[in-house]
Amino acid sequence: MDIREIRKKIIEQLKKVKDPEFDYNIVEMGIVYKIDIDPERKHADIILTLTTPFCPYGGSILSDVQEKLQSIDELETIDVDVVFEPAWNPDFMYEDPEEKLLETGTFKEPVKD
Repeated sequence: MDIREIRKKIIEQLKKVKDPEFDYNIVEMGIVYKIDIDPERKHADIILTLTTPFCPYGGSILSDVQEKLQSIDELETIDVDVVFEPAWNPDFMYEDPEEKLLETGTFKEPVKD
């Protein structure tokens, strides 16, 4: 299976994770910044943000992400990193985050802490 197909499966699973505060999934909200896949190692690195550093639902969102991604047979290991640069803003929802993630694996270029 090629990287684009694995990325598509990841996006489909991440779309099942909702931010309870906004009742939108985390892909359409634009908080998933990057999906890197190493098919040889069967590994994915997911970089995302939260709506604020003090998001009261951060823990539940992250555990839901891990749970959903475990169902992808093509992956054996997954690392999820949270960054706060660039800071999320609601305008990200209008930038077609899903299409950018699917095509390139990057919605926003994250700054790692």
